[in-house]
Amino acid sequence: MSADRPAHAPGTPSATGSADGAAPRAEQAVLAEIVRSGFVEGQHRGSLVLLAPDGSVELALGEVTAPIFPRSTTKPMQAVAVLRAGVELVGERLALAAGSHSGEDFHRDLVRQLLAEHELTPDDLACPPDLPLDQVAREAHLAAGGGRERVAMNCSGKHAAMLAACRRAGWPTESYLAPEHPLQVQVRNVVEEVLGEPVTVTGTDGCGAPVMGIGLTDLARVFRHFVLAAPGTLERRVADAMRAHPEYVAGTRRADTWVMQAVPGALVKSGAEAVQAVGLADGRALAFKIDDGAARALGPVLARALSRAGVQDDVLSRIGHEPLMGGDQEVGSIRAVF
Repeated sequence: MSADRPAHAPGTPSATGSADGAAPRAEQAVLAEIVRSGFVEGQHRGSLVLLAPDGSVELALGEVTAPIFPRSTTKPMQAVAVLRAGVELVGERLALAAGSHSGEDFHRDLVRQLLAEHELTPDDLACPPDLPLDQVAREAHLAAGGGRERVAMNCSGKHAAMLAACRRAGWPTESYLAPEHPLQVQVRNVVEEVLGEPVTVTGTDGCGAPVMGIGLTDLARVFRHFVLAAPGTLERRVADAMRAHPEYVAGTRRADTWVMQAVPGALVKSGAEAVQAVGLADGRALAFKIDDGAARALGPVLARALSRAGVQDDVLSRIGHEPLMGGDQEVGSIRAVF
């Protein structure tokens, strides 16, 4: 037994089916422990895959081939579909289109600008009204008398870009989220082309847009593909914009931003329900999902996965520390265990 880890009995719960008769879930791996006062009071299970520079699987924990909903890690592919429609998005605008912004002032301002440039207004957005994702921005927004609004929702940049694509292509804007809308058909085509196979599982994302099921191994390979795409291709344009303007992909206080700022060539994107994907400049890539959707486990698991991929930078300590509080004191942490 390691001297720096408290003893615990992880247990091996059996796989169970869902109430609606869906197929049983495969047993997942323990990716992180919840350690309070030296006592392991819980675990975060999930699945994780790490690809070697040549694209082969170097590490697989849990179920990494069955489809998951990749949530906002799909956004780079959605941004490619937007570009295919003929919209000329570059720089911060393209990064915003592929991002899940924090709702800071500069995010909301650029969403409004992007809409206005294509003769659109916030009322045209079909994403739900929300408060800024960033706590500092949210408190300032509320203190100023603000409330929930569509431009503050973290997907509003993507939605503004989708509406701009509809304007450019002459497609209807009112139904732009319908699966049969030409834009969403274009998105599906892009996803299937990048995957090299048909999508078999579909659903509706939290922002109202269609979402397609992708296995974690395939998701890691998607990010590897974007990083290694030839200069000038749409995939490379999206990747380059995201890496050049990571603060528009996430925000000034987000792990995705910090890693892209610190690690040359890294393409990093998280999604709801604790999904994370990364492509590195040397061809390595990784993807994981925390089964219970706990965002608090993202940083520690991401830091450990990047370390396993050979990344050595102080940013790993910055994103990997997730404290647990006891009153006003730190008494524990969320700790990756693979």
